[in-house]
Amino acid sequence: MPAVKKEFTAHEKNPLASLDEWEDAVLERYPEPGVPAKTKEDFRNYEQPGRDTVREFYRLNHTYQTYDFVLDKKANYLKFDKKEMPVWNAFDFLNQLVDDSDPDTDLDQFQHLLQTSEAIRADGHPDWMVLTGLMHDMGKVLCLFGEPQWAVVGDTFPVGCAYSDKVVYPEYFKNNPDYNRPEFQTQTGVYEKGCGLRNVHMSWGHDEYVYQMMKDHLPEEGLYMLRYHSFYAWHREGEYGYLLDEHDKKMLKWVQLFNPYDLYSKSPKPPVWSELKSYYEDLVGKYLPQTIKF
Repeated sequence: MPAVKKEFTAHEKNPLASLDEWEDAVLERYPEPGVPAKTKEDFRNYEQPGRDTVREFYRLNHTYQTYDFVLDKKANYLKFDKKEMPVWNAFDFLNQLVDDSDPDTDLDQFQHLLQTSEAIRADGHPDWMVLTGLMHDMGKVLCLFGEPQWAVVGDTFPVGCAYSDKVVYPEYFKNNPDYNRPEFQTQTGVYEKGCGLRNVHMSWGHDEYVYQMMKDHLPEEGLYMLRYHSFYAWHREGEYGYLLDEHDKKMLKWVQLFNPYDLYSKSPKPPVWSELKSYYEDLVGKYLPQTIKF
């Protein structure tokens, strides 16, 4: 008998007032080195339930991100048969995610990506890394295909094996059906020790989606940045070492290099596109095809 798919309420699909609320919660956990941690009052101020929306987000994420759910989403979205459009139109498409309920910024998604890529560029990193910064959140278009927020953003983690208690709000994994599947609750689960992250299914979201979108166009270092930039239990907490192979260990430094640009480059001052357009048009033309498939 085929599985019955749950219909989600609006609250279950979108507990966060904005996708950026998740990123602010990450900043609370991992404040910028050398800078005093922000108080809760410094972050977005919403009416009730306020910051509890992040906790609710992770309750849903940890409850419904099962091994079978991940395989189903991969089968659906990695065919890339939903849309095809020119690269610059794709940024306009992403900009539909601007949320009027966000009290802290009126910058669109493209401007946020430009801030990341410009910070990378200013520090003299290779142009492929600048492009990685520009593209790293393109996978958030999943929301525009009707996916719930908790299946688009959030800290990622392996499915099909035991959960680490270093994943944010680990207590909610007890609600996940996989928690009661013994084959998924050993240290390595359905995997083998040292199998390599490329052989591990991660919780579904924008990281895996944009990696698959870009995997033929960027060097391996950039692809690791895309695929694992939300895998905080690995690159910040040092967990899941038993799944890594030697290649993962070599690539970790690149994910860690990228992470500060992802978290700490936001500014209320928008980039001046007229001054940057020529550079980015040449950069995109160098690495990417004329159209992107979604």
